[in-house]
Amino acid sequence: MTEDIDVLILGAGINGAGLFRDLCEQGLRVVITDKADFGSGTSAAPSRLIHGGIKYLETGEFRLVAQSTLERNLLLRNAPHCVTPLPTVIPIFSWLKGIPAALRTLAGSTTAPRSRGAVLIKIGLALYDFYGARHRVMPRHALWSRSHALRKIPPLNANIVAAGTYYDAKVTHPERLVLELLQDGVKASPASEALNYADLLGTDGSSVRVRASDGSERAFRPRIVVNAAGPWIDRVNEALGAPSHLIGGTKGSHILVDHPELIRALGGRMIYFEADDGRICLVFDYLGRALVGSTDIRATDPDTVRCEDNEIDYFLQSLRSLLPGLSFDRSQIVYAYSGVRPLPASDGTAPGLISRDHSAPVMEPEGARAWPIVSLVGGKWTTFRGFAEEVSDMLLIRLGLSRRKSTRELPIGGGHGFPADSAAHAGWIDEAVWATGATPARAATLLSRYGTTARAVLLHEATHPAPPLADAPDYTLAELDWIVRNESVVHLDDLVMRRTALAITGRLSLRDLESIADMAAGALGWEAKRRDGELDVTQAKLAEHRLRQN
Repeated sequence: MTEDIDVLILGAGINGAGLFRDLCEQGLRVVITDKADFGSGTSAAPSRLIHGGIKYLETGEFRLVAQSTLERNLLLRNAPHCVTPLPTVIPIFSWLKGIPAALRTLAGSTTAPRSRGAVLIKIGLALYDFYGARHRVMPRHALWSRSHALRKIPPLNANIVAAGTYYDAKVTHPERLVLELLQDGVKASPASEALNYADLLGTDGSSVRVRASDGSERAFRPRIVVNAAGPWIDRVNEALGAPSHLIGGTKGSHILVDHPELIRALGGRMIYFEADDGRICLVFDYLGRALVGSTDIRATDPDTVRCEDNEIDYFLQSLRSLLPGLSFDRSQIVYAYSGVRPLPASDGTAPGLISRDHSAPVMEPEGARAWPIVSLVGGKWTTFRGFAEEVSDMLLIRLGLSRRKSTRELPIGGGHGFPADSAAHAGWIDEAVWATGATPARAATLLSRYGTTARAVLLHEATHPAPPLADAPDYTLAELDWIVRNESVVHLDDLVMRRTALAITGRLSLRDLESIADMAAGALGWEAKRRDGELDVTQAKLAEHRLRQN
């Protein structure tokens, strides 16, 4: 049976999920599918920053900076359980360098500038504050003297002349934020669906067929198709009978380092710095590990990208130059990952200068194809809501409808009812302790991890008691059991690599993984053969990310 729907979205990364929620809030029937897990492609491989894009000032993308800083400020309000302020330090090694190069870049030069001096950085930070004024929730920038910077971060390279400071934000669980957008969409429009592990089988121009994770085939007759497949956009358009050349992606790699000395030196800050070759790098405390990134290398095949040895060497050498007071080597790396940014096709431009702005080109109905295809090209994590709003408004016009709800101040997932201040936070903890019997410390841990969804997890822990993990005791098997039963988990790696931060932080031991596999098998009805197969596949995927064995 063919099902009539308003919009079919192919690709459940951050852009697809953001659009799905927006359209569902308008009362449409929407189906979103992904060939793998939700948020498992490029959306699982970001720098984990929610930022205004200070470097886009150099390329004159002032509109993008204005939108990015606004969306950053909105996310700090709408998803406070996932998005938190991140004080940032820029080491400065000269006073006047970089001004001519910056002017050339602003004028359209395709080569990246280098050696940004204090004057240039001061101007940039002032502009950043100006564009970030709407819904401001964080302090303005400042300039530190050399002596002050070295007191604050003693291992820093002593050749600095000053340091700039400002605020951006980080996202602690980006994959979970994607899931929460999808869940919110289904709550707003119960007739809508989000399907992971759904293979695109083909189309006759009227209906689109997919194979669901349970092996069943579904056929949808949409009025509009949205291609939100990120770096796979051109492949999906070809499968729909509408070949395109829209994507010219670049690869971004990152590593996570187990380095307590570095974490203490950072003191909760990010260092946003220029490497020896002029590329911009960053390092900050991500859930107790030092996240280091990122590269920007042209790449064409998103299915085969990985963090290569030369990239790891580059990161380690960059850290040694930045922080000569600390030592760095490969044995400290617990995880490495890489993804392809779905940037617009662009020839002859340095990868770092390719625009991160977004667009939504439309291929109108043609031949047997009865519906238009709207492709979501480019964009960045931070601006997903604004991008979704723009596309949603365009689709509503095409469908002859008008917007009935704004997402600008709409909380996301566990951000609904999140305590706004310390008194409200204490009150929420007290109520959760009374209702579930949890300790205040446990309630606080899960509130920071899941937002107000933590209450349901705490109740499950109370009614289905199970021990903590042996090597990551802040997670319990009861907590993971709740996730398996409520968050569209299909495979074991969904749970340990995306629904939780166990894998990326390098805290997942083999004995804990086996315990989790046993629990998931019971919750999902896996027989021994399926359980063992899931364990083998997950171990192989973890090995690809250079996970340090515990």
